[in-house]
Amino acid sequence: MQTMAGQNSMFVWARDHRLHHRYSDTDGDPHNSKRGFFFCHIGWLMKKKHPYVIELGRKIDMSDLQADWMVMYQKKYYYPLYLAVAILLPMLVPVYYFNEVWWKSLLVVYFFRYAFSLNGAWLVNSAAHIYGTRPYDKNLQPVESWFVSLITFGEGWHNYHHTFPWDYKAAELSTHLNSSAFIIQLWEKLGLAYDLKTASPEMVKNRIIRTGDGTHYLLGNDECRTAVTALGPLHPLNPSYTTTQEAPDAILKLEGLPLFHEKDFFNADSVLKRKVATA
Repeated sequence: MQTMAGQNSMFVWARDHRLHHRYSDTDGDPHNSKRGFFFCHIGWLMKKKHPYVIELGRKIDMSDLQADWMVMYQKKYYYPLYLAVAILLPMLVPVYYFNEVWWKSLLVVYFFRYAFSLNGAWLVNSAAHIYGTRPYDKNLQPVESWFVSLITFGEGWHNYHHTFPWDYKAAELSTHLNSSAFIIQLWEKLGLAYDLKTASPEMVKNRIIRTGDGTHYLLGNDECRTAVTALGPLHPLNPSYTTTQEAPDAILKLEGLPLFHEKDFFNADSVLKRKVATA
């Protein structure tokens, strides 16, 4: 299924994604959103990699995937596998079962499907880093986007995903436009996935109070919600729903961003009391 998606091998995809999280929205990020919508959507695939991406990419630990025979097998034979399962197999289904002519099948189930799915996936790098709110961490560039989540089966709750990158749900909720989380939960019941990691409700609450932009649907405040705008009705389900707060700076540091913050483990009530006392 990953080969059919046509987004390069699992090994290359994971390496670039680990690099993206560690140096998010800097010149060490393969699809740095600070270089504009077009670049982070598709331009990064049309240009030579930034020297920092090449240099820092060599330092990403990939030993776990290198030890996985299936990952390395797919990496070695990716192109013939792609030809077989992403082009020939989908194309043959309409031809064999529905008597479709081969060229129409090729145009629809390969070219159209590929263009549609790729642009949907690229919106995670572009729209979900630019247009939306930052209820979990206002210091991170990624945003929450229901529209991207709808297209990508749950991958648009991106401010949460970058705040807690190790949470398998990639979102606070697994029931809200998040079929990817549901599928992983199903695989866990079937024994195909295990040791699922997730942030506790208290940890999420801590982070919202400490670093959120104030737009969270439960823990936000009216003052911060007035900093949200949209073309047309001002509603979270409006695709143009976005914050007018200034986007955070992104500074490249060789050590990269931390995987988690120790302050997230503090008691949320004590954090709130300290904020009130300071105010």
